[in-house]
Amino acid sequence: MSEGQPDATFKLVLVGDGGTGKTTFVKRHSTGEFEKKYVATLGVEVHPLCFNTNFGVIKFNVWDTAGQEKFGGLRDGYYIAAQCGIIMFDVTSRVTYKNVPNWHRDLVRVCENLPIVLCGNKVDMKDRKVKAKQINFHRKKNLQYYDISAKSNYNFDKPFLCLARKLCGEPDLHFTEMPALEPPTVFMDPALAAQYQKEIEDAQQVPLPDDDDEDFK
Repeated sequence: MSEGQPDATFKLVLVGDGGTGKTTFVKRHSTGEFEKKYVATLGVEVHPLCFNTNFGVIKFNVWDTAGQEKFGGLRDGYYIAAQCGIIMFDVTSRVTYKNVPNWHRDLVRVCENLPIVLCGNKVDMKDRKVKAKQINFHRKKNLQYYDISAKSNYNFDKPFLCLARKLCGEPDLHFTEMPALEPPTVFMDPALAAQYQKEIEDAQQVPLPDDDDEDFK
């Protein structure tokens, strides 16, 4: 971790149904839990996550709802002044993917033209319900998608790197060192990860269905 002030700081809102692993994800970064701040009026925890890049230190102030989403829609104050977003669902729970369009709608209603990454969490689990070929929402909305596994740190850095490149307008931006992460608590099978990556790549080549992808076969 570099000392001193970051060269760029961005507000990142992390949204998705409760239980999808948002808080677990943000707490993987070893500084995020240590330095978090609590915004009582909104019921939000703000975790500052710093990343060393070839363009200097980038800090994401990650706004995590801390379970507030169970009370219905989040208040606009949560989204105001956001500069990027991550929408998370749980690949073992179909309903959490069905609700992705609702989270996206709320986000872009307050913040237009926001760089957003869609993440399917818990891909380390054996009972995956949401397969790559069923994940079409990001293609319809021109978002980036990543399979992730918060507990195993699998693809942890990918959403942040994608957002940093878009926010800085630097496609060649890269992390000069990996962020310090908490040790993994589960193991991501490399063969399974490779299989999922191929399924994602194959799914990109298939024409988008005309119908709404919220109805699972």
